[in-house]
Amino acid sequence: MKLRLLAGLAALLGLVAGPAAAQFTSVVSPTGPVTAGPYIIVDAHTGETLLQSNAGAPWYPASLTKLMTIYIVFQELKAGRLTLQTAVPFSAHAASMPPAKLGVGVGQSITVEQALESLVAHSANDVAAALGELVGGSKPAFTQRMTQTAAHLGMTATTFDNANGLPDPGNLTTARDLVILAMALIRDFPQYYSYFQTQHFMLGKRWVGPGVRFVRMYAPYADGLKTGFICASGFNLVGSAVRDGRRLIGVALGFRRADLRDEFLVRLFDEAYSLKTGGARPKVWQIHNDGGQPPVVFSQSECGTIRYDMPGDAAWLGTYGTWAAARQVYDRGTTELNRMGVAQPGKEYILPVTVNKATRQAAIIADLQPGIAQRLCADYHARKQFCEVKKPQDFEAPFRGFWR
Repeated sequence: MKLRLLAGLAALLGLVAGPAAAQFTSVVSPTGPVTAGPYIIVDAHTGETLLQSNAGAPWYPASLTKLMTIYIVFQELKAGRLTLQTAVPFSAHAASMPPAKLGVGVGQSITVEQALESLVAHSANDVAAALGELVGGSKPAFTQRMTQTAAHLGMTATTFDNANGLPDPGNLTTARDLVILAMALIRDFPQYYSYFQTQHFMLGKRWVGPGVRFVRMYAPYADGLKTGFICASGFNLVGSAVRDGRRLIGVALGFRRADLRDEFLVRLFDEAYSLKTGGARPKVWQIHNDGGQPPVVFSQSECGTIRYDMPGDAAWLGTYGTWAAARQVYDRGTTELNRMGVAQPGKEYILPVTVNKATRQAAIIADLQPGIAQRLCADYHARKQFCEVKKPQDFEAPFRGFWR
């Protein structure tokens, strides 16, 4: 395991006390091990748990909270108390929510259908708050209903204190509980489940998207549900897929990058579909919720800063005056990798490097499989062009080593 990964894992676990450290595990990625939080895959029909790690560990749900908001809206639609065309007005409180948001003005409204689409395609915090006020009459009344509904469904470690998942110590759940919620959404409201396939929609002349990337990555099997992120929880995902007539539901929590989370869940689904268990494994409702407080994935001082959390090697192709120029060099590098027949071409990493108050953009093809960065640079060197292999531990602020 690379030194950078070990150091990062130690720092991450240092943020949490005692038993919480056990909530993180090392999982496989195409280019090396990465750190993950709890995860679980369950057969939606039988409830059999096919794969899991720390599924009962406490976690902040982030925007996965909106799954419960949607569940309650579906209840109201089914009962006839709402229709898809019912107006959802925006109070000053709802309109004040931070992004991601639709930005609907105070006193303006959208329809319930547009609200549902925006929760999936855009994870709009203002919309979730507005729906909570519409259905519950007030934020406290709606969140009380959310928590009561969770208990009724058997989500024994879940509480809610807002409708959107913005940071709040009162929003708590587990991977186990989130699978139970996803199962209930699919079981109880098949007539509305297609909203979880929303990738984008038009709000007037405005395009709203881009939806859940996992659904596109795991096509044609994946068919919903939802992502979520706050600093404390990291990148999280609840996904569902149907393959050979069998529906599985998966949860992956606590990743430090969204793409690694999505890639991991795809591999986890593939592994789960290959298992032959005969229904002998524990059911999801038999998994014990552990209790306690969730760990923290990103501290506030670290969240939003430039990080290289990729396990693979990188090929640095020089540093340029503008982002556009660096991107052109990156594109030429990926074209060269394609010519070489590389199946995993790496990821874009245009890194701003500041030296003596001057900022330039380093063109980097990141997260390459072992040996690929060396092959690419050897090809560049043969043509007397600049290319330098960088290891994960080389990416340390202020990045002066990338100035050329």
